Amino acid sequence: MGIIAAPEVSQPCNEAHPDVPIHIAVLDLHLNEIGYIVPGLGDAGDRQFGTG
Repeated sequence: MGIIAAPEVSQPCNEAHPDVPIHIAVLDLHLNEIGYIVPGLGDAGDRQFGTG
């Protein structure tokens, strides 16, 4: 189970483990050139942990 993902991650997981149900709340468009989800949440780790 996940909250937010991009097709570049969810599709390979589905292909590698077709017998495991994968539930994602929101599937965003894609990953950008540095691996951030687009449009995404910005830098969610920095927001969550106050390091940004």
